[in-house]
Amino acid sequence: MIPVNIAIADRTYRVKVSPEDESTVRNTVKIINDKITEYKTHFPGKDMQDYISMVLVWFATESKNKNVSLNDEKHLLEKLDQIEKLVDGSLK
Repeated sequence: MIPVNIAIADRTYRVKVSPEDESTVRNTVKIINDKITEYKTHFPGKDMQDYISMVLVWFATESKNKNVSLNDEKHLLEKLDQIEKLVDGSLK
């Protein structure tokens, strides 16, 4: 496992990931931040937690719409759960 600093919604988190997952995590974080920016543009005035929730719903439905294999979906859900725990922990 290697430590990786990621930034989601203007917050920085230090997470440990396997070296082979680093690229996937960084790409996922980029997608998350891009979607947050998109939702902030389309739905101004919302709370950051609202934008993060919208992105989580988008990710969940996107995987269903693209017929992602069960292994890929499980991996994505694990990553989303990990990110959600990080966000929840920082909000406390």
